[in-house]
Formats: sequence, structure tokens, C-alpha cells
Amino acid sequence: MVKRLIDFLSSAMGLVVVSPIMLPVMLLVWLQDRHSPFYIADRVGYRGKNFRMVKLRSMVINADKSGVDSTSANDMRITAVGHFIRRFKLDELSQLWNVMTGDMSLVGPRPNVASEVDRYTEEERGLLEAKPGITDISSIIFSDEGDILRDSADPDLDYNRLIRPWKSRTGLFYVEKQSLALDLALIGLTIIAIVSKRRALSILTVLMRRLDAPDELIAVAARKSELTPHAPPGADRPVVAADLGHG
Repeated sequence: MVKRLIDFLSSAMGLVVVSPIMLPVMLLVWLQDRHSPFYIADRVGYRGKNFRMVKLRSMVINADKSGVDSTSANDMRITAVGHFIRRFKLDELSQLWNVMTGDMSLVGPRPNVASEVDRYTEEERGLLEAKPGITDISSIIFSDEGDILRDSADPDLDYNRLIRPWKSRTGLFYVEKQSLALDLALIGLTIIAIVSKRRALSILTVLMRRLDAPDELIAVAARKSELTPHAPPGADRPVVAADLGHG
């Protein structure tokens, strides 16, 4: 109840505060192709309930029809204005509307498209036991997701092999440890990461150590080593192309 009240008040105030930035950007998005500045994305939320997530559009119209769910930094579907939107996470700020309406929280596991949720292992389905959020532990660790997938021949495959295993593990860790104090810390670290990701990761590793996170999660949170393929939680091997129907 307290979390919901904080979510509602914070999102309402946040929409007012960011409107001087969002409104001009919305106009620029509309001017580039005369289409809606919003992309309404279908996502799977709390306990498997579908909802419509509001995003400030950073891609060309019908970009989702390409069949590719993951986005690299040099994805040709991203518009000129879209690169600016993604650089400063403005497409995430528009989700404050979903927080205000109750479909999302400020902090929680990031919501996924149905096709990705369908691939969840039984263990990963534990991610649906918390309301999805605008930010979480993985949002800080993988804020450079687009750069990780840059030049990838198969962004969806690389996402599922390099990012999903840790995104799911840190999400499950959050579900286990969630608290108001942790939420406030992650909101603060998300802001710090925009200015200095290295500083944010340094603080995050200390926080996770205090929460008795497994050593492998702390190591990934530090992001000092190259990401390598891992199995998702509950699976016995990394994802391969055939698992995604990619031949």
C-alpha cells in the first residue's frame, strides 16, 4: 500500500516535472514523419496480466513488424530523434503514466513482450510475482544494452545468451529482497548511472554485497569482464538459435 502511494504521487509529480522536456521532444518526433510521438507496446505484467506500456517513440513506424525484439545501438529502425531519446532514457520517462495508472511501479523487473515471456523457464516465471518497473538492478547493469548488441548478426540470440541470463537472475534477486529502502537506492543509482555508469556500478556492487547477493551476480554487476553466454535461470544450457526458431 505504501509502495503504491509512493508510485502514484511520484509518477504524477514526475510527469509534471519532465513535461517541459518531453513536450518539445514529442513535437520533434511528430515533425519527422507526421505520426504519433507515442509507441504503445504490449507487455506482460504482474502475474501474467497483459497491459499496454506507453513509450516515447524512438523508431520508425511499424518497427515492431520486423520480428526483431532486441535493439542494438546501430539498429537502422532508430530515428535521428530516437537516438537522442534513447541516450537520455526519455522513452522510459513516458512510462510514468503506466506507474500512475497502476500497471507498473517505479522499481521492479522490466516488463517483456509475450514472445519473450513464453520462453521463460519455470524459475524465470518468478519475475511475474512483482509488478514490472521502469528501473531495476539490470537497468543499471545493462543500461548500455544497445552497445552490447551493436553489430550483432542476431540481436535476439545475443540478448538471450548474454543479457537475459543475468537480467533474469538480478530480477529474481530483486523479487526476493524487495523493500522500500532498496527501491529508493535503485532510483538514486539509476539517476547516477546517466551521469557516471562506472560510479553507479561501484555503488551497486557494494549494495548487492550487503544484501548477500551471490558472488556471480556481484561480478556481473561490476561489469569488468566481457559477457559470455550463460544459461537462463532454471535451464541447463545457453540459448541456441534453434530455441528462437532462427534456423
